[in-house]
Amino acid sequence: MKTLALRIYLTVVAVLLIFALITGWLAQHNLEHERTVVQSQSAWTERAAAWGELLENSLPPVTAPEALQAQVFLDWADRLRLPMALESPEGERIATSSLLQERLRLAGEHRPVLHRAQLSDGRSLWMAKRLTRGPRQHPGGASLPAGLSPPDAPPGSIQPWLEPLSPMLPPWLAHGAPALILSLILLFVAVAVSAWPVAHHLTRRLQALRRGVEMFGAGELHHRVAVEGRDEVATLARSFNEAAQRIEDLVTSNRSLLANASHELRSPLARLKMAVSIMADLPPERAAQIKDEIHQDIRELDALVEEVLLASRIDARQTIDRGPVDLVGLMVEEASRVGAEVDVAEGFPTQPYLGDERLLRRAARNLLENARRYGGADVQVELSHDPAYIFLRVNDRGPGVPPDQRERIFEPFYRLPGHAEHAGGVGLGLSLVRQIAAKHGGQARCEAREGGGSCFVIQLPKTPPGV
Repeated sequence: MKTLALRIYLTVVAVLLIFALITGWLAQHNLEHERTVVQSQSAWTERAAAWGELLENSLPPVTAPEALQAQVFLDWADRLRLPMALESPEGERIATSSLLQERLRLAGEHRPVLHRAQLSDGRSLWMAKRLTRGPRQHPGGASLPAGLSPPDAPPGSIQPWLEPLSPMLPPWLAHGAPALILSLILLFVAVAVSAWPVAHHLTRRLQALRRGVEMFGAGELHHRVAVEGRDEVATLARSFNEAAQRIEDLVTSNRSLLANASHELRSPLARLKMAVSIMADLPPERAAQIKDEIHQDIRELDALVEEVLLASRIDARQTIDRGPVDLVGLMVEEASRVGAEVDVAEGFPTQPYLGDERLLRRAARNLLENARRYGGADVQVELSHDPAYIFLRVNDRGPGVPPDQRERIFEPFYRLPGHAEHAGGVGLGLSLVRQIAAKHGGQARCEAREGGGSCFVIQLPKTPPGV
């Protein structure tokens, strides 16, 4: 599912629907069961009354000797094959059929339920109906002989779904309204237990995301969380990973920048320290030369600090201050500083470009100064376009850049072998050019120029992203 809210909603609805359906089924089944029990009890009562009337007409009178009553009763019990017992009006046992005795003996803890039919002469006829559990008490309080139940004893029928629990349930809780209430309680417990894995599954990814955030906050900047599904949690995990990657890149870049800047600061600082220490002992002509070298080192330090600060500010900013920029005018102004020619392609857009003029000017100046420093006097600027992009090219006739170095030269503080101290520079210029192009949604690259030399290209989208 696409949304966590929908999954939670459907889960709750499904649980409620299942609970309602099973509850309704239990209630209906309970009513039908109770109705069947009542009908069966009523039918059994009628049958018992009929047997009682038949035997009453066939038995000797109550005044006859008990032995005679017992003999006739047992004879009828054998003929009818019924488990029965006969009691006197005083409640004393007169006779018990062999079939009833057998049932009482074989039943063990499960006693047959006996139904009493009261005869008109005061005698009681007990007839076995079905099995139940435990001894019963006579209404008067005295215990009946093994297995006898009073006439108003409950029927002892248990709900089918409670059969596995019957050994642990008291009789009053095994049928009727108590059985229904117990069934609903058991159903609630079952639903609650079954719902836990569902709830745990829904929150498992949130817990994993929380642990990931805690690990990231503890300093494990490389840690990422797994992105599963397409809901809000997956979107949140994806956003966290993207933010974590940006933070890691920024921290790594700052660490690298700090380490490289520290390394680059050592050379001019060492020269300054040495120059200051020996300057007082030198003749005036040499002291003036050392003073010029000190000024040169100071300018180098100033340029280094400026470029480091600019690189840090560009890294820290998510967006740039866009405004209308005349690219043709900007490139002509910067090209005039180094004496470079500008070639504008036919149909080049005349409307202002929406970008950060200060950063674009810095990128153009870095490329032009680089071309003048390493490429000699033959520097040319070309402005062209295609349907989607604008291209600013700075060409020179220098020694060129080897193909395997054309990407590395855009790394901070990286300089081609043999150029470490050539004509100044600290190795941040091209890195800033790429950063500035990326902030405008474009890119910067180095290509080989036809006829020898290098061609540095800034590619900018005609429609800036987010505009």
